[in-house]
Amino acid sequence: MEHTPTILAELEDYLQQNGLTLAQFAEHSGVHERTLNNWILKHRPVAIHQLDRITRAMELPEGHFYERYIEHYIIERSPDWRRIEPVLFRCVELDKLEAIKRIVGNIMDNLLYSPKLFDMAETLFAQGRHAAALLLYEGVAEAEKYQHSERLAICQYRMFTIQVGDDQKRNLKAATRFEPFVERLDEIEQLDALKDLANVYRSLSEWDKVDETARKMKEKAEIQYSIKHQHKIRKREEPRKNTNGPLFGYIAYADLLCARVCDAQGDYEQALQFTYAYADLDWVIETDEHTQHWVNLFKHWAQANTMVNKLLSGDISVLHDYVEYISASTDTTEEDRVTQLLNIMMAANRYQIDIDDILQQFETEIDFITQQQSSSDMYTHQVVPEQSTRFKYELAKYYLNRGNYLYGFRFLLDVLSKSLTINKEAFFISCIRLFEQFKPFADIRFYEKYESLVNKGRKERLFYY
Repeated sequence: MEHTPTILAELEDYLQQNGLTLAQFAEHSGVHERTLNNWILKHRPVAIHQLDRITRAMELPEGHFYERYIEHYIIERSPDWRRIEPVLFRCVELDKLEAIKRIVGNIMDNLLYSPKLFDMAETLFAQGRHAAALLLYEGVAEAEKYQHSERLAICQYRMFTIQVGDDQKRNLKAATRFEPFVERLDEIEQLDALKDLANVYRSLSEWDKVDETARKMKEKAEIQYSIKHQHKIRKREEPRKNTNGPLFGYIAYADLLCARVCDAQGDYEQALQFTYAYADLDWVIETDEHTQHWVNLFKHWAQANTMVNKLLSGDISVLHDYVEYISASTDTTEEDRVTQLLNIMMAANRYQIDIDDILQQFETEIDFITQQQSSSDMYTHQVVPEQSTRFKYELAKYYLNRGNYLYGFRFLLDVLSKSLTINKEAFFISCIRLFEQFKPFADIRFYEKYESLVNKGRKERLFYY
C-alpha cells in the first residue's frame, strides 16, 4: 500500500524545495508564524480556514488536504464540534460528499452530537443543499433509530422529501419507509407530510393509499381547525407551528384527492359528491384576502372538475363548454393545463371523439407539455410529470387510431423511453401493447428504436414476458 505523507511532511517538503523559512511562508500564507510553530512542534491542529490559506499558498487545489485533515485531526482524536462544524461546512461548499459521510460516520457513536448535526442539516436543507443535508439526516436517523423522538420523524420526513425523484419504484420505497413516522411529527406538520405522501401515491396511481392518506389528512385538519377557532384558548399557550397553506385548505384538498380517486376508479357519481364538497366552503370562518383567494381557487377547480366528471362518464355535450372554459381562464397554471388537456385526450380516446380542431387550438401548450419539464415542490415534481407522460401516451393513442402514424409512433416511443427513466412498469407495458397493436404500420426507424428500448427494459428487468 502506497504511503501518503502527512500534511506537515508535505509542508516541510514544500518549504525545503522553495527555500522558504517558516516566517516567510507565514507572511506569504497569512497564517501567523506562532500558529504554524504550534502545529509543527506541538501538533496543535490549525483551523480549517487556516488550512485553506496554507493550501492556497502552496498553490494546491481547494480541499487538497481535507481527507488527511479529517483522518488525523477528527477521526484519530476526540471529536471537537468547534473543529468539526467548520470542516463540515467547507466540505459542503466544495461538494465533498464522501468526506462529509466519513465525518458523520465517525462521530455519531456519541449521541451528544445528534442535536448539533440535526440543526446543521436543517440549515443546509433550508439553503437547498439537499445532497449534503441528506447525509446528515441519515446519520442522525441511524443514531436515533431506537428513539421515539420527533427529531427522528423530522429526519425521516426530510429524507423522504429529498429522495423523491424520477424513479417511481424508489419513490414508492421512500414513501413506504416514511409513512410510519408521520404520527411522530408535530400535529400541524403532519398535515404537510400527509399531503406530500398523498401526492407521491397519486403520482404512482396507488389509489387505495391516496384515499387512505387523504382521509387521515382531512380528519386531522378538521380537528386542528376546530382547535384554532375555539374561544377558550389558554392565554399562555405555546405558539403553534404554521402550515404551508391555509388550514381549511387541507380539508378541501382531501376532498379533491378523494374525488380524484373516484375518477380513477370510474365512480364518477361519487367523484361529483366530493367535488361538490370542496366547492361549498361557506363554513370557512376566515374572511381575509388570502383565505378568499384559496376559496375562489377551490371553487374554480370544482367548476372545471364537475364538467370533467360528466365528460369522462360519457356526457359528450359538455366538451364544448369545457374547452370554452379552459380557453377563457386567464390565470391557468402550467400544471392545470396539463391536467385539462389530458382530460380531453382521455375522453377522445374513450368515446372516439374527433378533437383535431382542439389539438390545433392548443398547439402551443401541447408543444410545451411534450417537452421535458422541471419542478420544485412535491406536487409539481411528482404529479405533473406523471400527468405529462400520461398525456403523451393518450396523444400517441389518438394519433395511431386516426392513422397519423408519424406522430403516433413518435409520442409512443417517447413515453416508452421515459418509462425506462422513471422506472414506471405500467407505462412501459401499456406502450408495448399499443405498439404491438399497430406494429404493421411502423416504419423501420420506429421499429428499430422500439426493439432497442424493449431490450433495454428486459436488461433492467422492468418487465417480463
